[in-house]
Amino acid sequence: MTKSPSTLGIILFIATMIIFFVAYFFFSGINYFEISLKINAFVLPILYAGGAFWSVKSFWNKNRVVSFKDAFSRAFVPMFIGGILSIFSIYAFLNFADTDAKKLLNYQYVQRQKTELDTEYQSARKIMKHQKDIDELDKKYQERLPSFSPEAIKGKDMLTASHFSGYFAAILIFYVVLSVFFGAFFRTRTVYQETENQE
Repeated sequence: MTKSPSTLGIILFIATMIIFFVAYFFFSGINYFEISLKINAFVLPILYAGGAFWSVKSFWNKNRVVSFKDAFSRAFVPMFIGGILSIFSIYAFLNFADTDAKKLLNYQYVQRQKTELDTEYQSARKIMKHQKDIDELDKKYQERLPSFSPEAIKGKDMLTASHFSGYFAAILIFYVVLSVFFGAFFRTRTVYQETENQE
C-alpha cells in the first residue's frame, strides 16, 4: 500500500515522540543527556532514512517513470513533516510542560563539557615534557574553569528557540542530502539506443 508523504510524515512524528517519551520516562536519570544524544545520533537517523526509503520505494514500485523531482519530494516531505512537528513538540514540552527535564538536560550538558575538558587536559598533560608547555596548559585550564562555576552556568540554556532552530537547520541538511541520494538512485534512467552501423 502506497501512503502519501504527509501520512508517512505523521507516522515518523508519532514514532519520534514515542522514542522521546520512552527515553523521558525510563532513562531520565543521570545518563539522560547521554542517552538522548545517542538516540539523536543513531536511532532517529535510521528511522528517518527508513521512512524516506519506504516512501520512495513504494512510489517507485507503482510507477514506471519516476523523475528526480518525484523521488526527491517523496523522500524529503515525510522527513520534513516528521522532523518539524517533532522539534516543535519537544521544544514545547521541555520549555512549558516539564521545565525540570530541561534543567536536567542543561545541567548534564554542562557537566559533559566539563568532563571533556578535564579529560583533554589530563591527556595533554601526560604527553607534555617541557615545563613551559605544562605551565601554559595549566594556565589555559584554570582560565576555562570559571566558565563552569554555578554562577556562570546559572543562565546557560541549550534548549531555547534559537538553539532548536539551529538543531533543525543541521537536521535539514541531513534530509536534503539523503533526499538527493534517493532522488538520484530511484529516478528512471532514460536509455538511448544507438542505431547500428552509425559510423
